[in-house]
Amino acid sequence: MSGERMPSHIASVFFTARINGAWRPAPGQAAPEHHNPAALASHHLRQHIAPVLRRHSVLDPAAARDAANTALARWLPAIDGLEVTGSVQLTISPQDRDLAEEHSRRQQAINLEHEDELHRLAHLQRVLADPDLRRVWWIAQYPDRHEDLTPLAEALKGLPPPHETTDDGIRGDVRRFADRLLTTLHTPQQREVFLQALTQTLHTLGHHDLKTTAARWQADNAPGRPPA
Repeated sequence: MSGERMPSHIASVFFTARINGAWRPAPGQAAPEHHNPAALASHHLRQHIAPVLRRHSVLDPAAARDAANTALARWLPAIDGLEVTGSVQLTISPQDRDLAEEHSRRQQAINLEHEDELHRLAHLQRVLADPDLRRVWWIAQYPDRHEDLTPLAEALKGLPPPHETTDDGIRGDVRRFADRLLTTLHTPQQREVFLQALTQTLHTLGHHDLKTTAARWQADNAPGRPPA
């Protein structure tokens, strides 16, 4: 069978697919009366692997071939009374490979630019979320506009630090929750209640080293204790 161009995950870049197919009457069925069951089988097999190839790159033809052959490895119902199966061989023309490589280079450049922009914005957010860093940054950027620091601080009130990718999952959720919780503890009495609950929780969990640390914080922050 001659090769047929079939789209890859890039719509304008193609595999050349050569499909070897077979057909048979479905179990318990008479032979179909279709005048050309071989052509029908080939058509059905092409339709079956088309979405598989559209998920793969011509730069990894082995993965595309294995996925396509896996999709064809069993008998598939085509029409009433007919089942088909087959295998596929894939080749890639030099032109399609060049197009795919160029697309990959462009995508990598876009990704790097995107990552650089995210890094720059995350750094700026980290600076603006920290009052001390924000003050230094503002003075360095706008040395003649000290009077705008107060309106800026008001506008940025509540801005959280950037979300760190290493904080994904429950660890990051707990860390951000703890930051928000500690920010809301404005009075010594509130801190005392929090540290009491924390110490009791650590005792219940059996984390005695952490409990000792929390108990030291509780003593150091007890209401009425003079500052160190």
